[in-house]
Parts: sequence; C-alpha cells; structure tokens
Amino acid sequence: MNLQKVSFSNKDGQNLIGRLELPADRTAHNYALFAHCFTCTKNLSAVKNISKALTSNGFAVLRFDFTGLGESDGDFSDTNFSGNVADLVAAANFLKENYEPPSLLIGHSLGGAAVIFAATEIASVDAVATIGAPSDPKHVKHLFKSGLEEIKSNGEAVVNLSGRDFKIKKQFVDDLETKSLPDTAKTLRKPLLIMHSPQDDTVGIKNAEEIYMAAHHPKSFISLDGADHLLFNKKDSTYVGEVISGWAKRYLPINERTEGQLKTNHQVVASLDAIDGFTTQLKVGNHYLIADEPQSFGGNDYGPSPYELVSAGLSACTVMTIQMYAKRKGWVVDNVEVHTSYSKSHAEDCENCEDNTAKIDTFNREIKFTGDLDDKQIQRLLQIADKCPVHKTLHSETQVITTLVN
Repeated sequence: MNLQKVSFSNKDGQNLIGRLELPADRTAHNYALFAHCFTCTKNLSAVKNISKALTSNGFAVLRFDFTGLGESDGDFSDTNFSGNVADLVAAANFLKENYEPPSLLIGHSLGGAAVIFAATEIASVDAVATIGAPSDPKHVKHLFKSGLEEIKSNGEAVVNLSGRDFKIKKQFVDDLETKSLPDTAKTLRKPLLIMHSPQDDTVGIKNAEEIYMAAHHPKSFISLDGADHLLFNKKDSTYVGEVISGWAKRYLPINERTEGQLKTNHQVVASLDAIDGFTTQLKVGNHYLIADEPQSFGGNDYGPSPYELVSAGLSACTVMTIQMYAKRKGWVVDNVEVHTSYSKSHAEDCENCEDNTAKIDTFNREIKFTGDLDDKQIQRLLQIADKCPVHKTLHSETQVITTLVN
C-alpha cells in the first residue's frame, strides 16, 4: 500500500485533509471515495480497515475528514448534512483533477446517506455502497434529542456525542428536515449495495429495508450478522471491505492502468507502511494479494507468510509440470495434489557437521495421484516432479541483485 496525505478546498475555500491509499504498485483500476460516520474522522479503525481491504484488491481509496472534524479546517457547529454532501463533491473534483474521477462511493452511517445524495451529483460514479446507513438523514436527531428543545429555543446547544462535546445549531436540524433519502434513492439509478447489522442498536436494521425498498435494481443487501454499528471488530470491517471489492467489480471497468505506475520491470511488488506491522500489500502479476505473519509471530495472519508463498510456488509449479507431462504422454491423471511445508532442519551432510546449530532449508513435499496409473508411471511422475522449474530454481545457485528505485 502507498499512503499519501492530500488536501483540497471545500466550497467555502476551507482546507480539507485526507489520506489517499494506493495499491502496492501505485496503479489503481478504480478510485473509491469514502464518507465516514457522523462526528467520526477518516482515522476510525473501521474506515482504515475497509480501505486496506479495497487497496489489496486494486482500488485506490480517498478517505478524508469532513469540514470541522479531524485535521480539516472549519467549525463543526457551522456545518450541516448538505455541507457533508458538498464536501464529497469537492473530494470527487479533487480526484478528477489530480488522479482519476471516483467510480465507487462508500459511506458509513450518516456518511452512507451522504454518498447516496452525492452520487446524484458526481457523474463518474458507477456504484454506491452503504454501511449501517439511516434511511433518512434526520435519523441522527435522536443522538442529540436531549438538546433539541434548547436548540429550538436558543438556536444552538452543546451535546455530548460518543464522549465528546459538539455544538449543534438550529440550521443543522433544519437542514436535515429538507432531505428525503427515499426520494433520492428512487432517482439514483446506479448499482447499490446495502450492508447492515441486525444487531445495530444505533441505526436499526429497519433502515436498511427502507433504503432497499426505495432503490431500483440492481440493488443488493448483505447482513453483517453480529457486528456493532462502528465495526470495532477488525474481522467485521475487513470483511466489509472484501465484500464491497468483490461486489463493485461486477459493475466497474477493471482495466490495468499504466499511467503513474511505479517504474519497475518486475512481476511482483510488495509495499508495507510503518503502521501495518507485518501485513503487506502485494501485486503479483495482475493479481493483488496480502502477505502476513501468523499471530504467534506478531502478525495478523491476514495472508500467507513469505515462506508459505515460496512453498505455494513450489506446489503450484509441481502440479502444473506433472499434468503437462502426463497429458503429453496420454496418461490419465484425474488429479494431482501436492502438499508442501517449509522448515529448517539439522543438516545431515554439511561441511561443519560438528556444529550442532547447523541447519538447512527444507521443503517437505508430499504428492498424491488420482487416476489410472501403474507403478512405473507413478515413479516416472515423481521424477518429473523434481524437474519443475521452481524445484530447479530452489536447487540452483541463485543471486538477488538489489538496486534503489527513486
């Protein structure tokens, strides 16, 4: 992953701060724009986890702080829902002018309602996904219902939201009353994915049903069973990102780009930010993967370890080579299964055997054949297994040439 700090101006000229996350090779097949929940920021753990899942699938994701929140300029008390929608339009214009226009909008909670409204104003958007979104923006009024009377009588009130004090003005409440999400959803006419937890006690599951009923096909619903509203469990937010990635690819053009690509002639690119521990973004050929270490080693176990990837290469190369040889010979091999594991074993034959710590890299490979084969054929195929290109590479003298990329 390549993480960049970006800034752009809202409609009033105030500076908004965001983070643009790019895939490992810095080349995205599509750009997504993320809208965080009410009074949250771009750095909410769920927002970061969803973004990482998307970038690991080849998307670029821009997440930013709405006006008056996080690192962005402005006074939150002077903002409203219409302003959030306008901020999204400004963010889309920033991407269009400096990178590529966003084709996917994603919104969490009130941000989910905001992206539905914004999608009607951003021509480049081809798909929209919401997570725990209210079916009407004025739903958020219940969060500061204790101060509603004061807001109506005095024009403003300080209310406590998630342990923080925010000043809410009457114009914010009045603006909510003018927005009808069901009416907007009816005119959206773009693929819509609605994700919601049945256990959401902040925005009830009924809201998802109302959005779904108002929208036109193609529309999809995914139940986030067991998840809380803010997706505090990392597995929930990562799942959301993976599902959105898979769903969106059905509706978006997935083309390999070359503009702005990291200058490299190599087949594999790995990228790891300081904050990500061992969870590494990979682009392997035209495919995006994640490598990691097991939890016992301090990783998150979100992907195979480096040695597991090497073992996977050996297993894959072995089955391909065997099947290719069998087909050329006209032998019936319905299936060949190769199990490979890596370890360091004490060397039995080495120059310094007197050293009890001497070890050698060992790949244990087990092969299973299914098919009409006699013993002679099986023994020949086992010999062929040792001739697979990866096997030969592991047995040959190799070199790694390292150069600096500017």
